[in-house]
Amino acid sequence: MDLEARLQGGAQHPQALRLWLRLLTCSQLIEKQVRVGLREQFGTTLPRFDLMAQLERAPEGLKMNELSKRMMVTGGNITGITDQLVGEGLVERVEVAADRRACRICLTPKGRKQFIDMAKAHEGWIVQAFAALGDKDVATLHRLLGRVKEHTKSTLNTALDQA
Repeated sequence: MDLEARLQGGAQHPQALRLWLRLLTCSQLIEKQVRVGLREQFGTTLPRFDLMAQLERAPEGLKMNELSKRMMVTGGNITGITDQLVGEGLVERVEVAADRRACRICLTPKGRKQFIDMAKAHEGWIVQAFAALGDKDVATLHRLLGRVKEHTKSTLNTALDQA
């Protein structure tokens, strides 16, 4: 049973709550589809894909603490995933000349090729997830969720400023 289905007596709850649960349920279902696709087609996991995506966006590589901040996980998580990917020849550690204690993590050519293949499949899975909507509906949903995003960010920033 998904989160939305768990809501008993839906009519008595505000529509905004029902919408939030629907968004959360859709997000979880799409993420599950992506996880299954990555595992079945590429023998990998979403965290490994996410790390490689960060490195694809930074061709010069990233330090471990930069990866940790971008992925919003602990350094220990990054180290474990990086060790696996180094062992498979998908990423490499490159010393930083100015700081002998630091290194940058970079995709290898093999890793870049594998990531490109995974990213194409990932894009297809996301497009398929929204295939029930027409282009106009997708654009409208994107615009409306953008308004929710901006309002929520503004409200959060105001609350943080007052704290």
